[in-house]
Amino acid sequence: MNFLKYLIFSIIGLLAFLLILALFIPKKYTVSVSENIGRPKQMVYDYMKLLKNQEYYSEWIKADPNLRPEISGEDGTVGANQEWNSKINDVGEGSQAISAMTEDRIDMDLNFIRPMKGVAKAANIFTSIDERNTKVTSEFYDNTAYPFNLMSYFFGRKMVRDGMRKNLANVKKLLETKDMPGTPIANPDYKPDEEKKYDKEGEKKVSY
Repeated sequence: MNFLKYLIFSIIGLLAFLLILALFIPKKYTVSVSENIGRPKQMVYDYMKLLKNQEYYSEWIKADPNLRPEISGEDGTVGANQEWNSKINDVGEGSQAISAMTEDRIDMDLNFIRPMKGVAKAANIFTSIDERNTKVTSEFYDNTAYPFNLMSYFFGRKMVRDGMRKNLANVKKLLETKDMPGTPIANPDYKPDEEKKYDKEGEKKVSY
């Protein structure tokens, strides 16, 4: 009996501690990762703006081989929306939509339904290093209500950061592979077998 009381009070004490701790944990945070890709900025931008291409590099989509996300609207433009619903709970259900685009940035609105409901924002930022290389920065902006901010801050950040790093590494590998087998390029004028390259405006040929 004494042991049971001790166990109950210990659990209550732990929960109280975690709830108090959550009061001091930020509800908002940003995760940012970057990767340098050996391709012109326009080519990288044109590839990553297409939601469809995430099937080739997104670790979250690849986690379910049977997942076939549905896209509505014109892919690669503001308003394009991608929905997914996986039987694998870690992949879950939700949607993402392109909310804004400039020549250097693509913003996304994320809506999570399962395994946990929530909303967030994300962005891909493209910086031309030179005519041959591009720095891509992926950012994730979270705003989780109390007390769930505790779990999100300590566990969610790491999961998101790891996934984003792998995603960019996959994009780098795909785009830097000469023939890119099985990978449709967003820019229809780009033909790897002809070694046709574009500068940062995507207009003139450059050699590299």
